[in-house]
Amino acid sequence: MKLTKISTLLLSILFVAGCATTGNSPVVRGGENISYGDANAVETVTLDFGSTDLQSIAESMTRSLLQSDVIAKSKDRPLIRVDSIKNKTSEYIDTASITDSIRTQLTKSGSVRFAGNEQSAIDELNKQNQSGLYKKKKSNKIGAMEAPDYVLEGAISSIVKKSGSVKDVYYKFTLNLSGVGSNVLEWSDEKEIRKTKK
Repeated sequence: MKLTKISTLLLSILFVAGCATTGNSPVVRGGENISYGDANAVETVTLDFGSTDLQSIAESMTRSLLQSDVIAKSKDRPLIRVDSIKNKTSEYIDTASITDSIRTQLTKSGSVRFAGNEQSAIDELNKQNQSGLYKKKKSNKIGAMEAPDYVLEGAISSIVKKSGSVKDVYYKFTLNLSGVGSNVLEWSDEKEIRKTKK
């Protein structure tokens, strides 16, 4: 009788321990050997454009732009509109992730401001002012949007070479900042990355 009670108690403890969670997040275990890694570790799985390349480009471009005269010597925080980055490589690269990282780091610096999605803002303004759904006193007025001072745009290109068992991939990322009113190129920089596989 005592042995049965002890066995039941031990099974209950094991069951509760198996259902325990780390913090507020449940742990789900699958059949494969999966683990978390360092998001900032150097990634060398393939020659394709990867997370290390993205981080390297974002850090380099952010540092260079913050040190440029157009930003460092500005009395106000200039308003920048980000254009899309052209992908001139032969592989798929999520260029929006590159600009997202650059924009995030620049925003955290507190030195610049960024214009939001213009079409989305226009649609929302039209909805507030023309749909009749909102109180007029509470609606944002058309004509109050702030125009950007600069446009940030760029491109990424690559050159791939093969010779025997050696494959070489060269990436070049270029970023330009131009004045909207003047159309003057105020700042430009590029980041080069080379990967070789034998």
